[in-house]
Amino acid sequence: MHCRTYGEAKLLLDAISNRLKECKLELHPEKTKIVYCKKDGRNNDYPITKFDFLSYEFRPRLCKARNGDYFVGFSPAISPKAESRIRQKIKAWKLYSQCSNKLEDIADRVNPQIRGWLNYYGKYNRSELYPVLQLLNTRLAGWAKRKYKNLRGKMQAMRWVEKKARIQPEMFAHWQAGITYTSGQ
Repeated sequence: MHCRTYGEAKLLLDAISNRLKECKLELHPEKTKIVYCKKDGRNNDYPITKFDFLSYEFRPRLCKARNGDYFVGFSPAISPKAESRIRQKIKAWKLYSQCSNKLEDIADRVNPQIRGWLNYYGKYNRSELYPVLQLLNTRLAGWAKRKYKNLRGKMQAMRWVEKKARIQPEMFAHWQAGITYTSGQ
């Protein structure tokens, strides 16, 4: 619900709480809160300026207008909890131990999941998803280092993954989306 003032928001929250009590229901105390949607032009201070909803985090972010100017807007992007779950999932794939598999086999197995993440979390502020999926490139570099003994160092393996992404960008869904940079993880 959107309100113009804190007082209005407090009255609305109390009214909703009372109505739910009449139905023998109650609001979740941690999930129900009044949030100040801070953005350009709104300079008030309030302790809560962000919230999570459906694995998106809504908070003030730097945005780019159509004319190229930057401004602070209140917008969604992947939440830190969702990022953590994706990282855990990528680590659970244990790519480093699949040296007997071809890169194409790994791509066939993980691409449906990657596409799902890109389609869902990439809907708003897709660039916030890139650092999370760069972990996959780092894991692929670890796989390559174990599979191909001539890739001795981590940087050599990362360059190998980047080269593979340039040559065959359609192999992995995140490569098609332009997430090929591996250095930095």
